[in-house]
Amino acid sequence: MITRTNPRRGGESGGRGLFRERAAVTPLTSKPKDSGPRCYGYARVSTRPQADEGESLDVQQRVIAGYAMQLGLTVDRVFVERGVSGSRPLAERPEGAALLAVLRPGDVVITPKLDRMFRSALDALAILGALKRCQVSLHMIDLGGDTTGNGVSKLVFTILSAVAEAERDRTRERIAEVKADQRKRGRFLGGSVPFGWRREGDGLVPVPEQQAAIERMRTLRAEGLSLRAIRDRLTAEGVKVSHVAVGNALRAAAAAHG
Repeated sequence: MITRTNPRRGGESGGRGLFRERAAVTPLTSKPKDSGPRCYGYARVSTRPQADEGESLDVQQRVIAGYAMQLGLTVDRVFVERGVSGSRPLAERPEGAALLAVLRPGDVVITPKLDRMFRSALDALAILGALKRCQVSLHMIDLGGDTTGNGVSKLVFTILSAVAEAERDRTRERIAEVKADQRKRGRFLGGSVPFGWRREGDGLVPVPEQQAAIERMRTLRAEGLSLRAIRDRLTAEGVKVSHVAVGNALRAAAAAHG
């Protein structure tokens, strides 16, 4: 969740920053207001051996420091993520959350590569949009620099938007495939238990009396009766059911019978 900080309190070392973090973060010492923007780096390795050896992290930190010098900035702190997978959203990583928690308007964040900070286009798009709105510059060195404020920005957002849409489509497809497989195996996927069935464990089992009522519905429907007329006929025969349930049961029966 993103929240704007009171400008009068933003310069204090105890400010919460633009992003609220779930866990407490040790406050950083702020620069005087007239000393220019604060500059932070972000580095990450995904495996514990890489973190222990430190070479990859050392290289990333040297690259960040060198790039900051080109901008005339001094890195206040590099947030180093050791042994954390990039598949985790930035805000759910210990150092990623700590970084987001201290950011304020005018700050600069530098990371060597897009994949050090993001592996999901959805996450990247959300964070980049939030940083841009909050006037925080994010420099990804491998993408040519400031991805929130210069000519690179539009290209990056366009590409990420396209990739994010593809990610959403793949997610929907995977969910649909899982649900279809669960249905084939008789698993109950939640929601209201349909007429004609009862829940048992993680699946549904038929209720004989209601299944017989569904067959009666199909017969009446074939005779041309409306859903409400079928409801009234069944009610008169001692089966209490709404016209909505009648419609749902008939559609499910039609699908089951091809």
